[in-house]
Amino acid sequence: MNPFQKNESKETLFSPVSTEEVLPRPPSPPKKPPPKIFGSSYPLSIAFIVVNEFCERFSYYGMKAVLTLYFLYFLHWNEDTSTSVYHAFSSLCYFTPILGAAIADSWLGKFKILSLIGLSLIALGTGGIKPCVAAFGGDQFEEKHAEARTRYFSVFYLSINAGSLISTFITPMLRGDVKCFGEDCYALAFGVPGLLMVVALVVFAMGSKMYRKPPPEGNIVAQVIKCIWFAISNRFRNRSGDIPKRQHWLDWASEKYPKHLIVDVKALTRVLFLYIPLPMFWALLDQQGSRWTLQANKMDGDLGFFVLQPDQMQVLNPFLVLVFIPLFDLVIYRLISKCRLNFSSLRKMAVGMILASLAFAVAALVEIKVNGMTHAQPDSQEIFLQALNLADGEIKVTVLGSRNNSLLVESVHSFQNTTHYSKLHLDTKIQDLHFHLKYNNLSVHNKHSVEEKTRYHLVIHEDGESVSSVLVKDMEIKPANGMTAIRFINTLHKDINIFLDEDAPLSVGKDYGVSAYRTVMRREYPAVHCETEDTDFFLDLGLLDIGTTYLFVITNITNQGLQTWKTEEIPANKLSIAWQLPQYILVTAAEVMFSITGLEFSYSQAPSSMKSVLQAAWLLTVAVGNIIVLVVAQFSGLVQWAEFVLFSCLLLVVCLIFSIMGYYYVPLMPEGIHKATDKQLPLPQGNVINLETKNTRL
Repeated sequence: MNPFQKNESKETLFSPVSTEEVLPRPPSPPKKPPPKIFGSSYPLSIAFIVVNEFCERFSYYGMKAVLTLYFLYFLHWNEDTSTSVYHAFSSLCYFTPILGAAIADSWLGKFKILSLIGLSLIALGTGGIKPCVAAFGGDQFEEKHAEARTRYFSVFYLSINAGSLISTFITPMLRGDVKCFGEDCYALAFGVPGLLMVVALVVFAMGSKMYRKPPPEGNIVAQVIKCIWFAISNRFRNRSGDIPKRQHWLDWASEKYPKHLIVDVKALTRVLFLYIPLPMFWALLDQQGSRWTLQANKMDGDLGFFVLQPDQMQVLNPFLVLVFIPLFDLVIYRLISKCRLNFSSLRKMAVGMILASLAFAVAALVEIKVNGMTHAQPDSQEIFLQALNLADGEIKVTVLGSRNNSLLVESVHSFQNTTHYSKLHLDTKIQDLHFHLKYNNLSVHNKHSVEEKTRYHLVIHEDGESVSSVLVKDMEIKPANGMTAIRFINTLHKDINIFLDEDAPLSVGKDYGVSAYRTVMRREYPAVHCETEDTDFFLDLGLLDIGTTYLFVITNITNQGLQTWKTEEIPANKLSIAWQLPQYILVTAAEVMFSITGLEFSYSQAPSSMKSVLQAAWLLTVAVGNIIVLVVAQFSGLVQWAEFVLFSCLLLVVCLIFSIMGYYYVPLMPEGIHKATDKQLPLPQGNVINLETKNTRL
């Protein structure tokens, strides 16, 4: 017997060396097949895996749904920083699967990495879960049920998006509709997904005795790296023309590594080469939670029958996935098959790339339309002026000067609410304008200095028996990041401090003092605390809408008490959030064709010993895609619509490259990789002995 051959055959019997009689061993009972779901070919253990994935994805996507607005409103970061940190976090979640896969395949196995590390330590656990749970579900099927295994990946993806659908709908409601300490309740929005992780752990552990648990096969990641490195270095050492060439560059590792490992690595590297263009797709897909949420934040979420929060718009993606998966599997793909078209996995992924590119082209058009809703700006040697009459009676305002004599000639009523600005022409960049105010039988002349390209309010108020005016500069652009800007005019004879948030109070001087602008979040403000030197009171500011600039005049009417009069300086965004629907339809169709197909393709093309490694490599493309977004957000300097166009064009180029690569790729059948019994073991000296394990009866 060869001293290096392992005794792997359970049917190999040796004659015992003994003088005593040895009783024969009883025959082993036949192996009981695993229980099935309702008589189907699906193992019952799949149910626990799918429910576990639902809970874990609820936790993950629920947290991510509110993350961008948490950065924006709670931490007060700008849009670019919020986007960058969001994608840095996503990238880290998809980098750690390499570590999880290495531990799963080489040490603990997929079951233990899921139940111990993955679900116990959420920060690193997502790296343990992601590469293992899909492959672990595939391991539950026998090879004779390969077709059912293919459908399992669709069911698996359904569970992901069911969890995402519910969580992205509920967690924004927990954030916006529930108040914690007078503000949006981010603690609850993050706490509920955390609780679902505990549920995921319990559910997964319940199915422990039903799982098929393939044992780990050594440190596969390290073996792959060492094998590749040895092949490269060995080829470099033997680059002489006298040495015969070998069929494949990895064959140069045959002096040290067994043939079955080299065959596995060949299969692995062929697929990894195809993965090179894939990160660009994920760079587009993952912006639903960042750039697209910020775009929705600048739009009107009132749909008439329902008001959508900006981060709730992400619920469209998992909802459409649940609709599209059966639509594509049962209708579209079958129709294509009946037309006898070879719609291979790689072709599906290429079409998915094209659809994602179109989605970002549509997003760019929507962004241009959002920007088109912004208010006009004065040009050189122009100003915009609006008269605000706070006196008790009509006032006629005339601007003296040859060029503006015909402007502002209509009377302005007391507390007249209008957003109309008049355009005034200047002779120089900075100029003094003379205003004639006619109030009752009085004529008053005021002079104010103005600067070109600026918007102003001329605030007219009573001054004893006469009237006077104050010229105040208005905000020139809409508030960014979906915020609202407000300021106050105080008609009282006392200074007022207004407490809008946890920051320092907003101070407004007495006798028609005008406050600075303060940006606040969009929401209802029914009771804003205010105080003077001798009294406290509350003001109802009502709903402060997205992108609006408000001016509040605090008045004291004898029979009604202290109250505010509100006017819009810059109107609210009125573009409906429903305009995002086409881009979500396109990107979700792209995801169904690309992501589900890629999951199944990765599993089917992976050698049996490297299922989790290749799944981790697939997830690694997601990490690199998020890094691409991070870099572009920080360093491109492009306006948002141009950035969308850039991503759309880049993905089209990448799709062309991927299509060329896929044209020359020949998919491997499971039996084409190698048979499990075809193994070789290395000698200590580095020589290789071809061995075949046989069922031998001695």
